[in-house]
Amino acid sequence: MLEGLESLEGTLERIRFYNEENGYLVGRLRCVGGDAITIVGNFPPMQEGESLRIIGRWQVHHRYGRQVAVERWQRVLPVTVKGLKRYLASGLIKGIGPVTAGAIVDQFGLEALQVMEEEPERLQEVPGIGPKRGAMIQENFGKYREMQEVLVFLQGHGIGIGQALRLYRHYGLQAADRVRDNPYMLAEEVAGIGFKTADRIARQMGLAADAPARVRAALLFALRDAAGRGDVCLPREILLERAMELLAIPGEIAAAPPLKDHLQKLAVDKKIYCEERAEDSIVYAAPFYHAEVGVAQGLKALADAPLSWDRRESRAALEAAAGKGSGLTEEQRRVMEQALEEGLLIVTGGPGTGKTTTIRALLSLFHSLNQRVLLAAPTGRAAKRVQEATGEDASTIHRLLEYSYNEGEGFRFMRHEKRPLEADVLIIDEASMVDLILMYHLVKAIPAGCRLIMVGDADQLPAVGAGNVLRDLLDSGAIPAVRLNHIFRQARESLITVNAHRINHGEMPQLNVKNKDFFFVSEAVPDLVAQKVVQLCRERIPNFGPFDPVMDVQVITPMRRTAAGVEKLNKMLQKALNPADRRKNEVTIHGITFRSGDKVMQIRNNYQKEVYNGDIGRITKLNLEEGELIVAYRDAGISRPVVYNFSELDELTLSYATSVHKSQGSEYPVIVMPVITQHYLLLQRNLLYTGITRARKLVVLVGTKKALAIAIRNNRAEERYSFLDRRLNREDGEIGREVESRES
Repeated sequence: MLEGLESLEGTLERIRFYNEENGYLVGRLRCVGGDAITIVGNFPPMQEGESLRIIGRWQVHHRYGRQVAVERWQRVLPVTVKGLKRYLASGLIKGIGPVTAGAIVDQFGLEALQVMEEEPERLQEVPGIGPKRGAMIQENFGKYREMQEVLVFLQGHGIGIGQALRLYRHYGLQAADRVRDNPYMLAEEVAGIGFKTADRIARQMGLAADAPARVRAALLFALRDAAGRGDVCLPREILLERAMELLAIPGEIAAAPPLKDHLQKLAVDKKIYCEERAEDSIVYAAPFYHAEVGVAQGLKALADAPLSWDRRESRAALEAAAGKGSGLTEEQRRVMEQALEEGLLIVTGGPGTGKTTTIRALLSLFHSLNQRVLLAAPTGRAAKRVQEATGEDASTIHRLLEYSYNEGEGFRFMRHEKRPLEADVLIIDEASMVDLILMYHLVKAIPAGCRLIMVGDADQLPAVGAGNVLRDLLDSGAIPAVRLNHIFRQARESLITVNAHRINHGEMPQLNVKNKDFFFVSEAVPDLVAQKVVQLCRERIPNFGPFDPVMDVQVITPMRRTAAGVEKLNKMLQKALNPADRRKNEVTIHGITFRSGDKVMQIRNNYQKEVYNGDIGRITKLNLEEGELIVAYRDAGISRPVVYNFSELDELTLSYATSVHKSQGSEYPVIVMPVITQHYLLLQRNLLYTGITRARKLVVLVGTKKALAIAIRNNRAEERYSFLDRRLNREDGEIGREVESRES
């Protein structure tokens, strides 16, 4: 017993809660001697059955009673056969599931781990383990032990477990070396690692508060952080203020030499670019400066390139495609006419205005003229939607540009100005989701003489990445554009469409009209809102449809960590719609329990597996022995299985509930959306509009009319620092005339 501290040893019997972001764990420790206690503290990913030695202080939680707040801990070899079996069967070591774990421990007893580490060839003594499987288990066990060693090193340098895991996933066994070499590179290269973490490590290594490397790292990080919020650039004074906040040092130290001198040095090194404008000095990180200038110049080149047509042939094709009896409106005919005359064209409009019909008509028109047409969208799910709607092949923009991995160069686009696309016409759907960097790479790959037609709803949320490309192009007034305003009769019969337009015009929607498809359930208390959402998904909506409560119903919510946020609702919906069952295998990785039958979402692009950020599928098989699970994704109506090793499960999350941003580009039969004042920070019109326009057949809002009114009144579109619109309006950057028929 240490003064004020107690040392305990035992088996981690149960993990009640684990937060993968900060490593906070609440668990039940079965101590040597038999007593079970509650422990809380920050840990790397643990598995039930691990043996621990902890040092901590007893405390009394007002709600959960006595528990030990752990200050230090270390793993020890499991001290019981049962604990060792649970440890090996955890699923973290590929190739060892419950059956194999039992066989290994039955063969070697408490010496099993020692055998695996020191005499792995003896694994072949275990019935059912041959040379091939034994070698695989040896390799994966070695990787697991190496990972633990790296994590211990990183935590020893003051890096939290959540951040240590990110570093390990990014650098692997090189993580420790990268930390030693240049801590500030971590903030630049690893998603989720900020300046403060890198700075804390650097200061521990003895770097002075006013060291030039530290000051310049703060300036560069402030620009990257702004890009993460959607800004392409920052006014110089705002950049300097944010850098000062990051540095947290007295003003006189930061001013000697002045921060502006450091900016100048970064500009000389071409890591940033500064532009003097009438209102302020604007600073860009180099990639975003090149992208903004490049997009403006590239669009100008596309617009100025001569378009060779046989006008009589094209007019005949137009009359055949858009003549009387075609069912096209005057607005859609105008799109067809402009598509033949202009090298660049934007088609925008809300739900029910015929954007997809217009794309089909354009495809038919250009095919009749023997043009090579490519059809693409920013995300996999958006590409699937337009492919299913048009019957034409469509791809993601990344796949179109052949984004792939090259040894020594990493991931890069293989289509560019030196190896352009082979196309006469390129149509991009869901263009509001295209960010500036992606637009830059797209424009570089479009050959001279190729028409570019961008189709999208400019009133939806802007792209997740930096920039607001579609809105900037429209605001520039320099690009031909046609807005589709006519709502088709069939669409007018749906309150989803009607209410989307009402909301977009600042009007309250029509609610709870009999035999319609838009409903409102009143509830003010956030916890009760969450309960009603679960009840709707489990009981009321399936009976109303019929709808599959798991795959047809999508809960969309503005925030992540609230009583009616993404994280809480996912746990509640999983319990209600896919409860634990002895017949269902499950595994808990990084605090998330994945179970056979769960609805899951891919949360980052994986070009090898051909699954992309936001794709939704269902776990069809979970194999604890092999350490892998299979997710079935729907591709153009066909189920496609994708295999994940347990080590790859940080790419997946539960998706019974998801954020509005993650839902962009998708459509679901049913949308359920909490609208409550607790979400005040994100109650805004375009977010509500984007959410409800994801639904095809039914929308149910749950919350208060006060919160709904707040969202509708709040039309402050997200302001982003970007100058693409003004570059397009410059005399040297103007790329075309405004179409006379464009409607605002």
